[in-house]
Amino acid sequence: MGFGAGAVAAMVTPAMVTPDAGFWRGRHVLVTGHTGFKGAWLCLWLARLGARVHGLALDPPTDPSLFAAAHVADVLDSDVRGDVRDLDTVVRAVAAASPEIVLHLAAQPLVRESYRDPVGTIATNVMGTVHVIEAARAAGGVRAIVVATTDKVYANREWLHPYREADRLGGHDPYSAGKAAAEIVCASLRASFLAGADAPRLATARAGNVIGGGDFAADRLIPDCLAAFEAGDPVVLRYPDALRPWQHVLEPLCGYLGLAEALCGSDGAGYAQAWNFGPDTADEIPVEAVARLVAEHHGGGARVVRASETPDLPEAGLLRLDSTLAETRLRWRPRWRLAEAVARSAAWRRAWRAGADMRTYAEDEIASYEAAAETPR
Repeated sequence: MGFGAGAVAAMVTPAMVTPDAGFWRGRHVLVTGHTGFKGAWLCLWLARLGARVHGLALDPPTDPSLFAAAHVADVLDSDVRGDVRDLDTVVRAVAAASPEIVLHLAAQPLVRESYRDPVGTIATNVMGTVHVIEAARAAGGVRAIVVATTDKVYANREWLHPYREADRLGGHDPYSAGKAAAEIVCASLRASFLAGADAPRLATARAGNVIGGGDFAADRLIPDCLAAFEAGDPVVLRYPDALRPWQHVLEPLCGYLGLAEALCGSDGAGYAQAWNFGPDTADEIPVEAVARLVAEHHGGGARVVRASETPDLPEAGLLRLDSTLAETRLRWRPRWRLAEAVARSAAWRRAWRAGADMRTYAEDEIASYEAAAETPR
């Protein structure tokens, strides 16, 4: 059984569901940001489901990259390289794809980079989102748009209780503020232009801190840990006590796919809103605890130390998500506990270092995740 709206309405058990290959087979799907970490995983999953996958993005943001290591280009029907800040480029990509579904992941995704380049970050994350929605709206034929934002869209007051979709938006750093602004823009465009029966249905998806194999970005915990350990150095933690909603990258991607299916259903207009996709409460643990898990899997005397100086840039100390809405209406729930997600991230890196076929490795990992829907947690 898939995620389609009819299936949701008819559910009689709380069992988790997995993306429906029958729904995706043969559908044209545009993924923006397809050369990035999350985007590359999403393209591989869509191809496994039988979709016709199209991409719009800059070149891979890191070297090495998951996109190159897993030969993601081989699964694409079209691959437009360009900047979502340029409307003509976005229009060209949409025309090349003629998509029914748009999954918008293209972004400047790093908090610390947003302090270095606030103008570029906000332009990409706000106007880039506007361009994608407008190009999809003007093209015709698009049934659903899912815009990936972040857990950091909330006005974070360091509360113990998790944030729900209706809580106030905000953002102290340019990245968070830009993503919150993108949420407001989406709500505005949805109300102003996308309320008609023939208009694309637009939803936003707020996920936690994703980890997994193939992430090579700087200023992310797992890649920083593994790079330091491989070099024989300790990893130095700027915010060791910060609490984050950690999750494997396939968890929110499963949510995005399920949400797109629901948007295309007969009552899909009822899904055109914001959604949280966060981990179990038990997996919301401090940065230092995650780093020590990585060190255990790496072995070889890997060390974790706290920074001796006060960090130069502020970051949130506590952030939690309430995913009750997705659990209730989409039957989405986290499948892999944090310990397994960390183990799989470290194992992916070892396999890559050993020269394994990372396309096959990634596809097998997706298959394992799908199978986990049938396994009691």
